[in-house]
Amino acid sequence: MVAETSRTKTAAKRSAVQAEVGRSAKKVSHDLDRLIHERTRLAMVSALAASDSLSFNEIKALLGASDGNLSAHARKLEDGGYIACNKSFDGRMPRTDYQLTSAGRQALDRYIAHMEALIKVVKST
Repeated sequence: MVAETSRTKTAAKRSAVQAEVGRSAKKVSHDLDRLIHERTRLAMVSALAASDSLSFNEIKALLGASDGNLSAHARKLEDGGYIACNKSFDGRMPRTDYQLTSAGRQALDRYIAHMEALIKVVKST
């Protein structure tokens, strides 16, 4: 009888913790910035956070992305105000450099905080 009551309490506690994890995960996932949550854009923002600026070709080499794929993701980040694009020429060769904006840095910091909160909740179970 005592063992059964103990098991029942343990199961109820486990169920309550799992429900809390579910609620927290749902809230965190709702709060995620969808613009940088996509893998390639998150990688771009992260690489730019670690450097003053990177050229299109440097980012392309780092991520192993195609020209078209990288260009499309860069445009979305630029339209969102997360990165700034500077086009110039190196001799006769066009050069595109990207920098993370302050809005991009803040978005990355918020994204990391959300992921850390999710990890903390999951680890506490």
